[in-house]
Amino acid sequence: MATQNLIARMWHHRDRPGWRNFGIAMTVLSVALVIALFSAAAAQQGRIWLAGTTTAIALGLAGWVAIAIVPALARRTSLRWLAYQVDYRLTRDGVIYLAAIFILILAAVNTGNNLLFMILACSLAGILISGILSRIVLSGVDLKFDMPEHIFAEQPVLAEVELRNEKQLWPSFSLRVAGENKKDEAQILSTPVFFPYIPRLSAARQKVELRFAHRGVYRQDAFGIRTRFPFGFFEKTRKVDSDIQIVVYPRIEPADQLCEVLPLLTGEMATYFRGRGNELHSLRKYLPTDSARFVDWKTSAKTGQLMVREFAREDERRVMLVLDPFIGQPEGSGQEAVKEHMERFERAVSLTASIGWHFHESNSVIQFRTDQFSTPMAPASEIIYDALQSLAQIEPNRTASGGAFLDEFAAYPDVFKIVFTRRAQRTIPTALWSSSYIFFIDRL
Repeated sequence: MATQNLIARMWHHRDRPGWRNFGIAMTVLSVALVIALFSAAAAQQGRIWLAGTTTAIALGLAGWVAIAIVPALARRTSLRWLAYQVDYRLTRDGVIYLAAIFILILAAVNTGNNLLFMILACSLAGILISGILSRIVLSGVDLKFDMPEHIFAEQPVLAEVELRNEKQLWPSFSLRVAGENKKDEAQILSTPVFFPYIPRLSAARQKVELRFAHRGVYRQDAFGIRTRFPFGFFEKTRKVDSDIQIVVYPRIEPADQLCEVLPLLTGEMATYFRGRGNELHSLRKYLPTDSARFVDWKTSAKTGQLMVREFAREDERRVMLVLDPFIGQPEGSGQEAVKEHMERFERAVSLTASIGWHFHESNSVIQFRTDQFSTPMAPASEIIYDALQSLAQIEPNRTASGGAFLDEFAAYPDVFKIVFTRRAQRTIPTALWSSSYIFFIDRL
């Protein structure tokens, strides 16, 4: 039934002009063959002129087919398989096999034994058959690579590799997909994915777990579809060009590590935002850090202890998250000093991303700023991925110590600011201190 369906499909999609040209070519070549045989018979009888004339006619017919028919047929033939670049790598089994062939050559030449020549011919034919079959297996296979939209460093993600076999007749066996980037470039697919069998006109999918150690931009220039089918003497690789580019966000700090910072940060924010409205929110006991102007004297007289009024906020809490990339030069010239310098900066980037993600999960309104990038003040869900993408690609600036980059934020006293900087503590404006929580990169 499958064969009948295949024949019916081929007959329905047949190329009538192509088949007509093919029939004409076969007919003319058959006539040329008959004339050539007649020419050979005439030459044996000594009829030289007749033999020469018929030979010229036969050659003329063959030449006409080569000039008029063959190009037309070639234009209608798909030659995509010829465009496949296939690289060959000799395997260990192949080395042993070729060594055995070399020994057979020496033995056959020295002994003149016909059996050895037959074995040698079969061995060489095995290499030829291996190349043909592997070429068939690699041809007509399309590759698709899918990844999640958002990826964080050091967190595993699942990618999907799909191979589709578009061949009408032949399945594909024992295929392996691997990345083919240059040696000095980090590639996306670092672990080969194996496909044992792909039926004709079908697709096979495999899940693969990927993990990226560092933030940044990753590219995949090409994929290699490899096979050792059928004998394993050679590994053949067909390269498939790719333009895949992904952005890996900075690592999000685990909850237990981020909790070391959040209590201090939350306390600063609570102190900053409390009492900014006129509507009474609650009464509580007086603390030494409270201002006397918030003491409720009537309630204090009734209860016999000092009580403080707290007011509700009139506006929604707004936070500005700032990363100062000006880190200057490390203290020391050794490799260890440079490495520690960079590790502290990466720690700052990771903490910035983690705090931003914390506000995203708490549905806060935030703004993200660096020296070259800024988002609007908006709900964190709207700007978080723009901020993470900027953090994924940010590079430290060693030419200055911050300059006036942080000074401009003193003009926003109504916005609470979380600042990461290497700038000296004594150089930070007083107005910025009163409305900010500052992380010093050298202390991270």
